Amino acid sequence: MSIEQRVFSGVQPTGNLHLGNYLGAITRFVALQEDYDCMYCVVDLHAITVWQDPEELRHNTREVTAAFLAAGIDADKQIVFNQSQVSGHAELAWIFNCVARIGWLNRMTQFKEKAGKNRENASVGLYAYPNLMAADILLYRATHVPVGEDQKQHLELARDIAQKFNNDFATSIKAKGHGEAFFPLPEPLITGPATRVMSLRDGTQKMSKSDPSDLSRINLADDADTIAKKIKKAKTDPAPLPESEAELEDRPEARNLVGIYAALAEVSPREVLGEFGGAQFSAFKKALTELTVAKIVPIGDEMRRLLADPDAIDQVLAAGSEKARAIAEPNMAIIKDIVGFIT
Repeated sequence: MSIEQRVFSGVQPTGNLHLGNYLGAITRFVALQEDYDCMYCVVDLHAITVWQDPEELRHNTREVTAAFLAAGIDADKQIVFNQSQVSGHAELAWIFNCVARIGWLNRMTQFKEKAGKNRENASVGLYAYPNLMAADILLYRATHVPVGEDQKQHLELARDIAQKFNNDFATSIKAKGHGEAFFPLPEPLITGPATRVMSLRDGTQKMSKSDPSDLSRINLADDADTIAKKIKKAKTDPAPLPESEAELEDRPEARNLVGIYAALAEVSPREVLGEFGGAQFSAFKKALTELTVAKIVPIGDEMRRLLADPDAIDQVLAAGSEKARAIAEPNMAIIKDIVGFIT
């Protein structure tokens, strides 16, 4: 059985989408649809690894969908859906719970970071969700996954699970006529100069909605005045902008702002420094504000327009989920047959 080139990626509906989500994921999703068949999933099953208010979860699921559409993802040509509408994600995750090893999950650094000192009270889902992430990807036999640096470990786990499944069931896979391996080993797609957008208040910390200071991030819903205020107050250092990338190495806030400008302008950091190197931050921040407002405010406006009609967003998700099931269900039937289930 031949394996098509397919991109899969997901975004958690945790609310308050910001510039880091946009530059770190959504802009790449838009670009990838030019060259690949893409599946973009709102991963609501992942969201409930920590408790979610049901109404907020529904709103946040629609908000992420609205952001996809407002940014330029074509839901008629690509598959935009929410995870919980396709039962194969949960079914395959259980099979992978039985394929993955405890030692593999114990090495996952994100669980340690998210659970912190309260590990004994963390949900089983938070511990095992890398297996669900592997199921998300492999249910569609996806070949490529756009990931940030912080997700590379989870993709490596997905590859390990795929390889172990292929090895464990090699005889069955071959006997059922599926070649030497059923699952591909998905490859990471890491592109763009700002794959990791940092806080405006601390260039060593990732931009996050959980930061108590709203000044630390630019939200996709921010208006022009709010964006201008946040960029004006963004932390910098006293020296002018450097003229080479090497000089950014020990200047995290400068590196972050240059990276944001480069990503929004779709140029390299070197080109940004070629234009602004030696300038004071006040001049650079003015240019960065104008660029950010021009790029982000129209997206926020379109998101608000879309969210005003939640039924229309739900129809997009329902149509996308139907397309996703058309791929997932035949694959799950084969997987169950390979494993030995009577269906």
